[in-house]
Amino acid sequence: MVQVQQAEKATSRPRAKVLESIVDLPEQPTKDYQQAGDHLTELLSQAENAYQLYRQAQHEVARGYKKHEHQMEKLFKDAEKRANDAYEKALAQAVSTREQAKQEAEEASRTAQARAEEAFQRGVQEAQRDQRNSVARAWQKCIESREQAWGVFQGEKKAEAGSD
Repeated sequence: MVQVQQAEKATSRPRAKVLESIVDLPEQPTKDYQQAGDHLTELLSQAENAYQLYRQAQHEVARGYKKHEHQMEKLFKDAEKRANDAYEKALAQAVSTREQAKQEAEEASRTAQARAEEAFQRGVQEAQRDQRNSVARAWQKCIESREQAWGVFQGEKKAEAGSD
């Protein structure tokens, strides 16, 4: 509250009292005054140059960031292309390998079927041969048995005929 009252007192002073407190400036600029003004002008010029250099540097930094961004995008696109190419190559290789394996499996299946057919045919032929041999042996046994039976039968008849 005290600060507010002091501020009100300072602003309420008559204008004349405020003007009295300002240092009297000479009506004609002095050499010191001129040098001080030149110095301020030089400082202002240096500040403007520094600001211009700052703005130029800021633009260069922005261009650098953009260039870096474009380079990173290019690197990403290159890496993505290499990854896609590698994927396509691996996929084509996998398809080729699958097709080759299928062909080999089909060939192995055909070979196995052919071998199975050959084994079947051999088995059928052997079974037919064994059957014919068995039938022939059985027929031979039948003939031999019949001849023996006739022989026995005729021998008995001869024996009966001779005893009559």
